[in-house]
Amino acid sequence: MTIPAPFERYEGEVLPEWIDANGHMNLAYYVVLFDYATDALFDAIGIGRRYKDTTNHGTFVVETHNLYERELLVGERVWVSTQILGADSKRLHLAHEMFCLADGKRAATQELLYLHIDLSARRVVSWLPDVHDRVVAAAAAHSRLPSADWTGRRIAMTQ
Repeated sequence: MTIPAPFERYEGEVLPEWIDANGHMNLAYYVVLFDYATDALFDAIGIGRRYKDTTNHGTFVVETHNLYERELLVGERVWVSTQILGADSKRLHLAHEMFCLADGKRAATQELLYLHIDLSARRVVSWLPDVHDRVVAAAAAHSRLPSADWTGRRIAMTQ
C-alpha cells in the first residue's frame, strides 16, 4: 500500500446553512470539514466505515485542538491536507490543515488523537494485525514530512 504524503484528497464547500450570526462559517463546521478529510484518509488506509462494518472495530477521538486563522464565507471552496504524525499499537495522531482553494491561504488547523476501539466491548484494543501493518506503513510514509510547527500546543493566556 502506498499513501500520498501529505494526504490531500478532500475538497469541500461552505454551505449556506453553516453560516452563523457573524456572517461566516460557524466553528462547528470547520470540524465537519476536517472530519470528512479524516474519512477520506481512513478509507484509503482501510480503517473507515467498511472496516467498522466488517470487524466491529473503529476509532474514537480522545483529544482535538483546533486553530481558526481565517474566516470562511458561504460558497468558498477548501481543500484539506492531512499528515499522520504518529501511530502505535492502539493510537493514531493526525494533523489537518484547511486551505482556501481561491487563494491558497490557510484557514484552520486541527490536531487529533484517535484510539482503536473494539465496538462490542467499547474498549481500547490493539489494531488487528493487517490493519496495524497498514497504519504503520502510512505513518512511515508521512514521517518524512517536516514537522508541523503548530502541533503539540496547549491553550494558555500568555503574559
